Amino acid sequence: MTLVDCETFAVPPRWLLVRLETDEGTVGWGEHVTGGGGPAPVASAVDVLFEQRLRGADAARIEDHWQTMYRGGFYRGGPVLMSAISGIDQALWDLKGKRAGLPVHELLGGRARDRVRVYQWIGGDRPSDVGEAASEKVEEGFTALKMNATGEFRRVESPAAVAAAVARLREVREAVGPDVDVAVDFHGRVAKPMAKKLAAALDPYDPMFVEEPVLSEQVEAFAEVAAHTDSPVATGERLFTRWDFKPLLESGAVDVVQPDLSHAGGITEVRKIAAMAEAYDVALAPHCPLGPVALAACLQVDAATPNALIQEQSLDIHYNREADLLDYLADSSIFEYEDGYVDVPDAPGLGVELDESAVREAAEDPAAVDWGDALSVYRDVWRHEDGSVAEW
Repeated sequence: MTLVDCETFAVPPRWLLVRLETDEGTVGWGEHVTGGGGPAPVASAVDVLFEQRLRGADAARIEDHWQTMYRGGFYRGGPVLMSAISGIDQALWDLKGKRAGLPVHELLGGRARDRVRVYQWIGGDRPSDVGEAASEKVEEGFTALKMNATGEFRRVESPAAVAAAVARLREVREAVGPDVDVAVDFHGRVAKPMAKKLAAALDPYDPMFVEEPVLSEQVEAFAEVAAHTDSPVATGERLFTRWDFKPLLESGAVDVVQPDLSHAGGITEVRKIAAMAEAYDVALAPHCPLGPVALAACLQVDAATPNALIQEQSLDIHYNREADLLDYLADSSIFEYEDGYVDVPDAPGLGVELDESAVREAAEDPAAVDWGDALSVYRDVWRHEDGSVAEW
């Protein structure tokens, strides 16, 4: 099964898909994270990797392809290269599963669970109307929610700013009761002095976890934040490989790792990160505010991973404007949520079938998506009242 063709498709709302084809006519799909520069840098990296490393190669040799794509150049890692590798890796696993007639989780050792718990976003980037939104999502059947803790947050904030963040979580907790899990994402917006204070202040309302309480590069600060809260600490969406996760796991300060399968090396690398985390008694909750191929890849890994906790998914997320999670699927029922869970896709490969004609049509007009506005922070930098740049 030789790789003969590679195409990328930039489609609304902000997704970059990759299509690999073999000499047998089998097609595999993957999905990339585009970051703030739009699809062009990652798409270019995909083209280079395919032409230099994959064209004419045996599609079955996934581990070897990962190693050559990652280690074949002198400079390694980073958002562009790792995103390119990630989508290609997903597509290679899709091809392998389709050729074997098996879903990817069977190739990873088989199911460790029959269904995967998911959570739903509420509140937007600057959280508001969270109580009402929480009640609506619980009525729709979700049993776990996630919200941003705050908008812009100064390095040392006022008591009123802390109280406002606490009030939002209290509003949600009062709306949904103790049986619904609510995760709170600090999004790296909160510097260490306030992260300690805010995390402790949220404890009475039992967050499922506090996410990115500080920026992921502040490895030494995680232990200090963790010492000030009883809530589990989560992070990982901005980390790229097992080597990035290694010091965090060794610190003992993280309870949930959140690698992104479209950013951290695909299925191949995230399986290794998950195994490392399991050795440290740390759970896996893959980051995925993305499209259907990325979610399918996550669910395949979740299904075969003993320490998988819960799965992020993007249905109705505030980022999805011109299109949503189900729009490019030939069968949208594959992601039907029931009682807060989704069944593991069991069709060959990643388990989802894209409507290729819809993908191609959506990708025909590159101006259909304002990639600079897909995540508005990349065009309109957040600033504090004094004009200084705020963390997004």
